[in-house]
Amino acid sequence: MTGRYVWQLHEVDETRIAAVGGKGAHLGALTRVDGVRVPPGFCVTTDAFRLAVARTPALAGPLERLARADADDPAAIRAAAAEVRRAVERAALPGEVAAAVTAALAGLGADAAYAVRSSATAEDLPDASFAGQQDTYLNVVGTAEVLRHISRCWASLFTDRAVTYRRRHGIDDRSVEMAVVVQRMVVPDAAGVMFTADPVTGDRTVVSVEAGFGLGEALVSGLVNPDVFTVRDGAVAGRTIGAKARAVHAVPGGGTRETPVDPARQAQPALTDAQAVRLAALGRRIEAYFGCPQDVEWALTGDDVHILQSRPITTLFPVPAVAADGRFHVYLSVGHQQMMTDAMRPLGLSMWRLTAMAPMHEAGGRLFVDATPHLSTVSGRAAFLGMIGRADPLTRDALETVLARDVVPAAPDPDPAPAGPPAGGPPPPIETDPAIVTTLVERSRESLAALRRDVRGRSGPALFDFLVEAFTEHKRVLTDPVSAQVIMAGMQATWWLNDRLGEWLGERDAADTLTLSAPGNVTAEMGLALLDVADVVRAYPEVVAFLRDAADDGFLDELPKLPGGAQVRAAVEGYLDRYGMRCVGEIDITRPRWSERPATLVPLILDNVRTFAPGAAARRFAQGRERAEAKAREVLDRLRALPDGERRAAETQAVIDRVRTFAGYREYPKYDIVSRYAVYKQALMAEADRLARAGVLADPEDAYYLTFDEFREVAATGRVDAGLIRRRREEFRSHQALTPPRVLTSDGEALNGSYRRDDVPPGALAGLAVSAGVVEGRARVVADLAGADLEPGDILVTAHTDPSWTPLFVGAAGLVTEVGGLMTHGAVIAREYGLPAVVAVPDATRLIPDGGRIRVHGTDGYVELLS
Repeated sequence: MTGRYVWQLHEVDETRIAAVGGKGAHLGALTRVDGVRVPPGFCVTTDAFRLAVARTPALAGPLERLARADADDPAAIRAAAAEVRRAVERAALPGEVAAAVTAALAGLGADAAYAVRSSATAEDLPDASFAGQQDTYLNVVGTAEVLRHISRCWASLFTDRAVTYRRRHGIDDRSVEMAVVVQRMVVPDAAGVMFTADPVTGDRTVVSVEAGFGLGEALVSGLVNPDVFTVRDGAVAGRTIGAKARAVHAVPGGGTRETPVDPARQAQPALTDAQAVRLAALGRRIEAYFGCPQDVEWALTGDDVHILQSRPITTLFPVPAVAADGRFHVYLSVGHQQMMTDAMRPLGLSMWRLTAMAPMHEAGGRLFVDATPHLSTVSGRAAFLGMIGRADPLTRDALETVLARDVVPAAPDPDPAPAGPPAGGPPPPIETDPAIVTTLVERSRESLAALRRDVRGRSGPALFDFLVEAFTEHKRVLTDPVSAQVIMAGMQATWWLNDRLGEWLGERDAADTLTLSAPGNVTAEMGLALLDVADVVRAYPEVVAFLRDAADDGFLDELPKLPGGAQVRAAVEGYLDRYGMRCVGEIDITRPRWSERPATLVPLILDNVRTFAPGAAARRFAQGRERAEAKAREVLDRLRALPDGERRAAETQAVIDRVRTFAGYREYPKYDIVSRYAVYKQALMAEADRLARAGVLADPEDAYYLTFDEFREVAATGRVDAGLIRRRREEFRSHQALTPPRVLTSDGEALNGSYRRDDVPPGALAGLAVSAGVVEGRARVVADLAGADLEPGDILVTAHTDPSWTPLFVGAAGLVTEVGGLMTHGAVIAREYGLPAVVAVPDATRLIPDGGRIRVHGTDGYVELLS
């Protein structure tokens, strides 16, 4: 094996990552940034690493055992990784490598002190920094010691933390290689790190400089609390002097030593304000060079600044890329409104944007809407905050935090229009007539049937031209003014009942009971319909036994071979005919639908077989209706006993009729959307299959990593950029690791809001009350619908739910989610099923232990942890 084993730092840049690793490539690039001083040094290349591996036969077995180690077995990973490290450290450096390193050291000063630093090829990347995952050795003196520490750096590629980090990011241990950076040692008066964006809030207008005495190792190891300087607009905007009782210093002859700091110096800042500002200016230059916020390591000797490393800050949520108008913008997360905050692939993002009612902006694989126009006038701001606060108090709090800084000035309301007759006037109030809902649903079905009929047989550019026209019809159906009136009438009737009955009778959330089993709720019906499927399955024990072992989506074809299997297959297919377009994360067209993965439903069906008695669906619906009717009689009787009671009772009866007429329709527009999405997806994936058969796409699902317009271009030209698809896959993986905020500013600040309440017991978790009642039970923290295993009385705790989770609601006693609002689907169905529910509970899945007992206060909006 031949290759170049040493590169000087000034010879490399980001194009040499494969040879010198992420750290080496970034250091080389830093040497090209004006005004940046990098300690001289060189890189021992991955060619040298490969040669060492090839010359060490004892590594083959341990590497294979590490590759086979179960990711869920930490002990096996530790043992295999330790075996690999021992084999690497025991092997002598190949002679060619030792000679190249010795020659490079001679050019810098063989007897000088050096920092020997690991530089892996999967390191300091935009989506995974790997900071601290491999080892660095400081103040290494003498050629022999440098050579020995190069081997130790190679071995650190297989530390437990490095292996675990790679597994988490989907990187194969055998695919990464190690280079080593050797630099002249800087012995500083002060050292530290700086972030060119606030590492906590994400604010890109701030540079945060952290400093301590001596080597930066004291900060990295957590030995001291550093001084922190906040620099904004070229000036120090804030400083905190840390407790710097210890420092790390280089020892003559090699190595480092931890020493106490003179008490008289501990309270002194490690930097002057001028030095902090100078560092921040260098940070901005480095950020501009690399094109993204940076985490920079620095050292100060006298007044000379040395830059020791710079890497992307991978934990920051990206900022939407919009037209640079120089104005401050405030964005709201679409995912928090849709109860689906997961990252989406490009095709999913672009399809939602093309069919949405409002302009949306992409960041971090999620969509955001610009709320700035709604906040630009006094009355508009008040109305918008009122609407947001009713839906999600956390989002309102986050918005108020931003607005309190006067960064979004609200202009006075425009002068009212001249007096005179209105041009049109408000639409007449909608009548309480069930036929209105029936007509809306029938129109929707007719439009959907036309879509299914007209898309047949279309392919290539003609398909995409047709879909663009179909999106217009999609929006027309969704913006039907009567549909909006019906939804608003149901919501207003709910608010009226809660407000008036609270005022007149002291009733809290009476509408939650009065709307039980309201007719026409297609999502609630979906959960009950799966109980009916379970009734069919339950009658055939051999089918039940078969389904317990059914692991793939071909189970439907096997069912007719069993007694009763034909009947079960017909029941499942009937369910899929009506609800097969649904799935977890259904707003993302790239997610597999139940019709594509019917095995997803099998665990839910079996849970229903085990948990419920025959006829549960009809019985539950009837019980809900009876409870609603009993509640209506109760409140009406109590109202009649009040002064002016007959009038109040008559008015309330009319509103009860109104809410039961219209409340169920609230779920239908979403059902219509995902029904159309299923048609779009079927047509698009047929086109992707055609392109894959023609050799244009390597795999049909490559289309998921193209936007709609890019997919259209590929279909027209028969050419695709394979590199683009590869990069998009990598971006999607990095986006999955991010957590989107409720509110995001154009400065990059991420805000999630907080509850400002004094009515929550100590230790309880505050949230938003969305479905009345109190329930106590075992918490089941569920991350994946397919892995849910609820017993009767269990309380479902999860990050977020969309309509696809409804079948799980029928077996739950209560609901807790991290995301949600009063009118999101989880809240609507929880009320429909009578489940006490609290949503928008920050970090619920982390703070509530799986299997622990909790008490959910669905009326007051908090969760008590009992054990």
